[in-house]
This record gives sequence, structure tokens and C-alpha cells, in this order.
Amino acid sequence: MPEAADGGRWAGQALAAVWERVRVTEAQVGSRFPLYADPGTGVWKSTSKGSWTGGFWAGLLWLRALASGAPRDRRTAAECTGRLAYWVDQDTAARGLIFWYGTALAAGPGRDAAAARLRDRAARACLAAYDTELGLVPWGDAFGGPRLRARADGVPGLVPLLAGPADGGEAAAYGHLNRQLALSLAEHPPRPAWRAAPDGTWTACPEPPPGWSRTAPWLLLGVADGLHFLGGSGLWDAADRLAAPRLAAGLPPVPLAQDGSHPGPLDTSAAAIEAVAFLKLADLARNVGRQDKAGLLTRRARRILHCLCTEHLSAGGALRAGCYDAGRGLAPCHELIWGDFFLAAGLAILTGLTDPFTT
Repeated sequence: MPEAADGGRWAGQALAAVWERVRVTEAQVGSRFPLYADPGTGVWKSTSKGSWTGGFWAGLLWLRALASGAPRDRRTAAECTGRLAYWVDQDTAARGLIFWYGTALAAGPGRDAAAARLRDRAARACLAAYDTELGLVPWGDAFGGPRLRARADGVPGLVPLLAGPADGGEAAAYGHLNRQLALSLAEHPPRPAWRAAPDGTWTACPEPPPGWSRTAPWLLLGVADGLHFLGGSGLWDAADRLAAPRLAAGLPPVPLAQDGSHPGPLDTSAAAIEAVAFLKLADLARNVGRQDKAGLLTRRARRILHCLCTEHLSAGGALRAGCYDAGRGLAPCHELIWGDFFLAAGLAILTGLTDPFTT
């Protein structure tokens, strides 16, 4: 069925299926955090602390609470967010992913005071980690490997998180975003990861490889949030450069993951991230009078979400065919918790449940 043939009913129906999957996931993992699930059995691999993905489970619970309005769902989301506190003092730029997406729906006016305090603590800890010489918050060593790295997945979430504190937060957020863009956009396709040398120069990292499916989607999210939270029309050039290849006619909605120079399996999680980024950028383009661009971005986002819902979403609401790590063969064709989150966020925006910059 063509994407618009049913008037968009598919989005509401898909979102209802996602909430059912959240219920099943909650029963499975209890007080742990889901990472990825086997596509056949639906059984989740989980972790006690949440790893870099914990904020997406908390964010998904907050989205469910928003949709249901049930006090029990709100309490569940708040309790999950509280369990993210371990990560406040861990040395990783992934705190942007953890604390922005884990609190975005909770920390606004009149919402959850504990989540707002946790976000503020995390934001100030990240601001303290900002390296003025490197011009960014280093990737850190919480997950192993060299500490002084810049990674594309260290941008989304961290830009709006840093922008919150009044004492230099916006300058740090802008510096972090622009350093990563300068590095990544120096190559084509954009290089996701770089390592700083003692003399201040940067060397490209082999992992994740060029062509990694989530490079452009992560950066597009960061640019969209930079335009919204920091202002500065100069970021539109980066947005257009990153978006242009993704808007090409005939481009499949779901990209392939990459293992070095070899195409890997599909990565629906990358597609879901991209859809949310495009919906954010469409909203911004509309606000500055770029109506044609807004329309193009919205159509691409809808096409992606429709494809995910009709071709990759199980009857039980699991988004399948996500690729965690093609190079290591880790969960190469699985349900991924961040894929579920971004699918739900995209559908929530599309159906009017939330606005593009609440999530």
C-alpha cells in the first residue's frame, strides 16, 4: 500500500504495537536495561547499568507514559531514569545519549523534578569534561580504548545537554558540534571517528569504518539540535551537505551497515534515527521559510517510517533488522533498543503526540 493511501492510519497502528512491545520488554527485563533482542525469540540481552543505550529505554518508557497518561507508567519511567545516575561521573561523551534521551520528556516544566536534577548534574559533569584545547568533550575511556577521540555518536544528545548550563554551556556545545563536523566532513563519506595526537593533530580511526550506517544520522541529529538550541544559520550548510545524499531519488529507505569496505546487513536503527533528524530539520526549515526543503525532508522521513512499519515491524511491535556491530558480528540482524526508541519518537512526532524537539 502506498505510504499515504490510508491517510496515515498506519502510524497510529504501529505506535500502538510499539507500546505492546514495551509492555513485553518491561516484563522481561525488570530493573535491567534492554540492549538487543533475538529476531526469532524476541528475548532481550540486557545489562544492569544500561551501557550507552540506557537512556533510550528510559526515553521509550517516558514516551509510553505520555501516550497513556497512566500514573503507573510515569512512575516506571521515573524509576528507570533514576537508575541512570551511575553514568553521571563516567568518562564518556555518550552521556549525551544517556541523559538527554533519558530525561527529555521528563525534565521540562511541571514534569519530573528528580529527572530535571539528574539532567542538570549530568550536563555540568559533561561541561567540566570539555577540553578547551581539543574543542570538544572527548569520547572518554568508560568503554575502553583511547580516551582522546571524537566520535559521531558523541554528538547527539550532548549538544542540547551542554547547552543547558548557563556558565559556558552554549559555547561548549557549539565548539563540540563544530569540531566533530569539521573532522567528519573532511572526508567523503563522513568519517565517524578520529583520535587526537599529542601535537594537536587528528588521525582517522579505522572503527567505526567510513560508510558506517549511523554516521550521517547521528550528525544530522546533532546539527538539528544545534540549530534549535544554539541558533546560528551557519549550521544549515552542514545540514544540507549531510542530508543531500540521503535525499537522492531512488535511495532505499533503510541503509546497509558497513564492515570496512564491505556492505553489511540492513540497519533499521540508522533509518529510524535519520527519520527523526529529518522531522526536526523539516520543522526548522518551515520556521525559516524554506518550505520546499521542509516538504522534501518530511516526505523522506514519512517514507522511511512507513517502510520500517510495514516491512520491518513485527506484529508484536518489535523493529527488526537493526545492526549493532557488523564488524564484530554482534547482533547483526536484531531488534535494538535505540531503534525502537527512534521509531517510537518518529511516530510520536508524525502523529502529533509530541513536538520534534521534546525528544
